[in-house]
Amino acid sequence: MPLLGGVRPPIASLVLLLLVVAALTVICLDGVPTTGVPQAVLNGEQQIAADTALSMRTSIEAEANAVRRKARAYPATSASTPTTALKALTPAGKAVAGRVLLDAHTGKLLATGGKTVPLAGVDVARTASGHGEIPPRLVTASGTRELLYFARVTLPAQQEDPDQDQYQARGGADRQWLLVVSEALPALAAYGDGRKAEMLDADGTVLATAVHGAASPAVDGGLPGKVTRAAHESGSDTDASGSLLGAATGSRRIVTGWAQVASSTGPGETDDLGLVVLTSRTVPATATAVDYSRFAFLAAGALAGVALLLWLVLHFVVQQPLLRLFLSAGRLARGATGGPAASAELSRPVPVHGFGELARIGRALDSLRTQLLGESGPQEIPARRGPGYRALAVAGVVVVACWAVPMIFLLDRADTATAVPAPVLADQQARTVLATHRIQQSLDQSYTELNDAAATLAGGSRAAQTQVLRQTLAEHKQYRSLYLLDRSGGITLRVGGTPLRTLVHVPHGGGITNVNTSGRIPAIAAYAQVPAAKGKVPTAGVVLFGEIDVQALNSILPRPKLGTVWVTDDHDRVLAASEGYEAFEPLPDLALTRLARATQGAPGTAGSATSAVHLTSSGPSVDAAAPLAKSGPTAHLGWHLVTSEPAAALQIPAVQAQQRTMLAGILALAVGAACLGWLHVVVIRPLRAVAVLVERLAGGDRRTVLHPVNHDEIGSVTRSLELVRQALAERDRAARSGHTARPPGSLREHTPQR
Repeated sequence: MPLLGGVRPPIASLVLLLLVVAALTVICLDGVPTTGVPQAVLNGEQQIAADTALSMRTSIEAEANAVRRKARAYPATSASTPTTALKALTPAGKAVAGRVLLDAHTGKLLATGGKTVPLAGVDVARTASGHGEIPPRLVTASGTRELLYFARVTLPAQQEDPDQDQYQARGGADRQWLLVVSEALPALAAYGDGRKAEMLDADGTVLATAVHGAASPAVDGGLPGKVTRAAHESGSDTDASGSLLGAATGSRRIVTGWAQVASSTGPGETDDLGLVVLTSRTVPATATAVDYSRFAFLAAGALAGVALLLWLVLHFVVQQPLLRLFLSAGRLARGATGGPAASAELSRPVPVHGFGELARIGRALDSLRTQLLGESGPQEIPARRGPGYRALAVAGVVVVACWAVPMIFLLDRADTATAVPAPVLADQQARTVLATHRIQQSLDQSYTELNDAAATLAGGSRAAQTQVLRQTLAEHKQYRSLYLLDRSGGITLRVGGTPLRTLVHVPHGGGITNVNTSGRIPAIAAYAQVPAAKGKVPTAGVVLFGEIDVQALNSILPRPKLGTVWVTDDHDRVLAASEGYEAFEPLPDLALTRLARATQGAPGTAGSATSAVHLTSSGPSVDAAAPLAKSGPTAHLGWHLVTSEPAAALQIPAVQAQQRTMLAGILALAVGAACLGWLHVVVIRPLRAVAVLVERLAGGDRRTVLHPVNHDEIGSVTRSLELVRQALAERDRAARSGHTARPPGSLREHTPQR
């Protein structure tokens, strides 16, 4: 018999695979943690540290780009002096620790401003001679750690006049100054009540600390060293992160997360700083355990009982009767083909085993036996209605389903109200607030850059303004279109793509707004007033608009284990999302809309973040919403950020138990359906076909040739029936030609006597 043919392989596979599913049920459910701190809480703390590090990295990179942008925009001429240049390169109204201008080739100090810039250990010539932008550096000044930002200022060649302490132009190659700005580390923020955030340097020294709420956890003094060692082992050019469990205090445990302030997309501005963000807070540890092990053993025992029951039924009702039928058909074929024991082979009646198709074949075989002996002629086998082996296969699937369906739909269901631990819900809310901070950073930076560009347009010719807009568009990829509006709202100058603007208005001041309310693409724009040039008529009402590419906004929304993120306007319509969406559509669930509206505070206030667990068609969902900004150019918009993460994606014990229980049920149902379907294809369906043929043969049909299809028991039965058909057909031909009928099964040719 072939390895995959016959009746034995499907039955053996069914029993074996059901026992494997039973074993997997025990292994998987026994591995669900039921006490201590859930892994979802550790993962949440790790992601909060990573999000905080990302915000810190964004702030540092934005400041470095601002310093360079100011240096590139400075109109250096032969009359420029270091003092006037440094004054022009200092942003108005911004307090800085210190600024200096150095000769990029000699390192000579040319001009200073503010506090003393700590240049010890900085090789100016080597720093300025490299290719590309100069990344920030972390230095020590008066016992505190500060960041140095660098920018090159290119100007015509200069020479010093010692008598007048001035620099006068001369011919020759361009020269370079090096602008060095020293600033304190960006402000560190902690998100979520009771959370403490710390900034560590490469040696594990705490540089900055922030606490949200009154309580701050007492972190193990050796933890910063462990974190920095783990960060060093992970490499300096990746945004590595992790989590650790701290000491226990009564029924609470300290949970910490850490993340590098480094780029995740290759070399970045902050890779060499060695900064690490460490966050921590105390969470309650689960004390009561759900006994999933007992349930697992009971479920596995029940499935093993189902497997044993199916084996007994299929073995004694299908396999054994089929094998006896195979032997009876072979005996009948030997009797039909002749031989000394032919009469003995045909003298024994064919036993009828089983029911359905096997019983029909057995009765037909016995009729053929009597016809071979000449005791009877063709007999019509009466049709017997009743369940066959196909019904048995269906019943087998139903039996497996009786175990699998409750596992899939009823047992170990996670309770929406209690399945998600409170710390996991709080982490989702904190991460949503962090996401609003990232969006606010991006929009604020877009506004700042546009405001700088608007300042350079004052009093310029149309050609000069066009050049400024083109340069701004080339340097800042987040803009898809830049254009100027006159007092009536008409576009007087444009570079980039066709504006999506449909709202014709000339706003006052500057900020962020949306300039359409319908269409396929939401149009979010930054705008700034173009100041009047000195000595000229004021150009009040002339506004520079920069439409922000919504894809640039969408790209900063996705974060690991945060789920789907939506940015909505004040009417709860979607403006941007981390996944596919239709512009200005409502949120996909009414519960999310209610959650977004719940963030709205009293009139005139920005509102506050909120979170909840909602039941969806796919199970519990951890959702949160927060107002986009409480200050800055986006504060007046009334926009919200909404996040939704399926609880199934989080490592929550109750949800894990539900998932694994459902998986066991699905596997058992799939195994039962597949193996019984296999049995139907290779055994039951061929049996039904053979039953029809053998009944027709017993009824006198000698013309239909029986071709064996499979090389298994049923194929052997078919071959035996073909031999019987040939013997009966030969006897019928002999009877019609008037010759004496040969003995049963005698199909040999006789040589005549001479």
